[in-house]
Amino acid sequence: MRDLFRNRLFVRLFAASFASQLSTIIGTMAFAFYLLDHFASQPRYASLAELMYSLPTLLVFFLVGVLADRFDRQRIAANSNWIRLGLTAVLIGAILVGVLPLIFVILFLRSAVAKFYAPAETALLQGILEEKQYVTASGLNQMLFGVFMLFGVGLGAVAYTTIGIYGAVGIDAAGFLIAGLLLETCAFPAAVKQPGGPAVWRELGIKSVLLDFRAGLAYVLRNKLLLSLIGGFFLFGFMNGGFAVLPMFTMKYKLAGDAYKTFSSLFAVFLGIGLLIGSALAPMVVKRFKPHWTMIVALFFTGGFIIVLSFIDNPWLYLSLVLLLGLIIAPINVAIGGWIPSIVEPTMMGRVTAWNDPVLMLGQSITLGLISLLYPGTVSLQFIYLLLAGFILAAFVWFALTLPRLSRQAEAAAAE
Repeated sequence: MRDLFRNRLFVRLFAASFASQLSTIIGTMAFAFYLLDHFASQPRYASLAELMYSLPTLLVFFLVGVLADRFDRQRIAANSNWIRLGLTAVLIGAILVGVLPLIFVILFLRSAVAKFYAPAETALLQGILEEKQYVTASGLNQMLFGVFMLFGVGLGAVAYTTIGIYGAVGIDAAGFLIAGLLLETCAFPAAVKQPGGPAVWRELGIKSVLLDFRAGLAYVLRNKLLLSLIGGFFLFGFMNGGFAVLPMFTMKYKLAGDAYKTFSSLFAVFLGIGLLIGSALAPMVVKRFKPHWTMIVALFFTGGFIIVLSFIDNPWLYLSLVLLLGLIIAPINVAIGGWIPSIVEPTMMGRVTAWNDPVLMLGQSITLGLISLLYPGTVSLQFIYLLLAGFILAAFVWFALTLPRLSRQAEAAAAE
């Protein structure tokens, strides 16, 4: 880990991600509280807002990876922050005039621009790290996510309560500003920024984009191990979509009533603690038991814990189980995050990474769409929990049937 933090490029990239993502979650959660306060009888608005964060992935995924592999990855990552900064200023104006459809449109556009960041950032990380550092870096990124969960939602609630929705969204803008400035100061080698060599925007056309996209898809389809891992993201998306809104709905309509803001924040704190501890331990677990067995076992217990959560009637017992759930989920993310860069060629990293989000967001968007349509009129909270558990257990079965065999084949091929 010391070697990672001696790498100045890694430190700046890590700090940029921290600033951008922490401020984003503060603004996002503050806006969710704003919707639940102003439209308490219509919880579907909170689900629709989350849908605005996930749907854009399905519209731009074919483009983001192509750009990350063909053009300057540093420029793409920096511009993603600058454009979101401008859209955030417009968002403040839209909230001020109170036009909800316009607010949703801006949320949609901000999310679409954000999708260009991850493939570029991941490809930059692959270029500045050694292969043996991938799992450790993945663990750090998962710990960063734990920090977001630990402080982000709570800070979102505090920001919304103390400085209002405008102040919270202003914090969002500050994060994009800091991240953009940090990325501008990085001096990445040319081979890391553009491993395929120089390219110009006028060469970018529909035909060239489709050809590059098809090449990335063919690469994934040829690599059965990679295809299996990416296929599992679809099932993960259902859990992400459910838990984007379920904690708030559970606290507001079942466990905590008027204290739902406090307990929604505590949900993030408890989950964040679990993720932090799990992420610190995960690199050792992954190296000891191998990525595929770590994922398989953790998925089985994750599905079981979600089933138990559906029957809980005490908020403190619910939160205690959420902490344990964070401990279990963290090694899954660390295993995948450290495994994929080790089996993907640098020139294809952007296009491969670009598949993770759309597959994940497809499941997430389906879940959020169904929740917004069916809850609370048609289905109960418990039904949603049990359905999500079913999808996670389906992922467990999928990986149990495919990963051990494909992992052995990959190891044998590498040894030849």
